[in-house]
Amino acid sequence: MSQELSAIDSTFLREVKKNTGLTIAVSILVILMGIFAMGSPLVAGVSLAIAVGFILIFSGIAQLFFSVKVRAGIVSIILSILTIIAGGYMVSNPGVALASMTIVLAIYLVITGVFEAVMAFQIKPSKGWVWALFNGLISVLLGAMIWSQFPVSGVWSIGTLIGIKLFFTGWTLLMFGLSARTVVNTQL
Repeated sequence: MSQELSAIDSTFLREVKKNTGLTIAVSILVILMGIFAMGSPLVAGVSLAIAVGFILIFSGIAQLFFSVKVRAGIVSIILSILTIIAGGYMVSNPGVALASMTIVLAIYLVITGVFEAVMAFQIKPSKGWVWALFNGLISVLLGAMIWSQFPVSGVWSIGTLIGIKLFFTGWTLLMFGLSARTVVNTQL
């Protein structure tokens, strides 16, 4: 198992080194999106709820088309219609959707934070592992903050906390990209 993890780690780091420019460009874009979301948390949260609603609508339509085309049966058709209805509800009631998404976001941040911290220890000898650990810990902290202030947190939390998460994820990518660029430049 340890050899599999080190193979994954070395593959990840090798790809970051090969693509330092792309890594840095993506990190800056993610940082800017994080700043936008923090500056307009309600707009970001409502936009996210509406976007998820439309994704469900389009997914449900595709599922319904498939179900009818292949004669998948009534259960498949009902599930497709429920997906369309859920998406339509989210689009027409983004405030309620935002509250539901707040709970999901809290759980998501805690789980991803734990996995990011584990990943940081797996790449520990590499430069930037501390930033990955910090990113994971920030994610867990943000998830706990949302959970402890629900339902009030539903109004501001999605946009603000996703913004913070994006900012630190972008910062972590930037540190990996800059570290990889330094390694590449010293090898030339």
